[in-house]
Amino acid sequence: MDETELILKFKQGDKSTFRPLVEKYQDSVINTCYRFLRNKEEAEEAAQEVFLKVYLSLDSYQPKSKFSTWLFKIVVNFCLNKLRDKKKSLSFQLEEDLPSPPEDQPDRSLEKEELKRLVREAIDSLPENQRTAILLNKYEDLSYQDMAKILDCSVSAVESRLFRAKENLKKKLDPYIEKDAI
Repeated sequence: MDETELILKFKQGDKSTFRPLVEKYQDSVINTCYRFLRNKEEAEEAAQEVFLKVYLSLDSYQPKSKFSTWLFKIVVNFCLNKLRDKKKSLSFQLEEDLPSPPEDQPDRSLEKEELKRLVREAIDSLPENQRTAILLNKYEDLSYQDMAKILDCSVSAVESRLFRAKENLKKKLDPYIEKDAI
């Protein structure tokens, strides 16, 4: 049964159809919450709260956009509100796809961890709209159209945010990039 059928049955009173939706998106929602909140327990709690919000408002869902787009709009807004409430700076966990260092080279492992820390700090320093665009682009692999719906902006605004975010990251990380590696 596809998402549309599950949602239709849910709206007709079969609340058991909600479980397959949760099972399909649970890991992705928790991971997205974690990248915003950077705390495993908070991310799991946030995901539960998001799914409760989705459960309570699923009857009002209109399939003008994909369910996943609607869901991630709720996730992003919930996490941003949670961060604002805590007056915490927004930060993401960015894991670079760097090769694992050989076990006999512990200094390489330290370099990799240092690079991850520098990238996280660079992302943390971006304006909120750029950080959110990077998160949705890198981790959720959403189309620009879906990102625009989630962020309540135009596709060109998404493109602009991503461009500015990448330019800002290049400037911030330039001192740490080995010129020999190019």
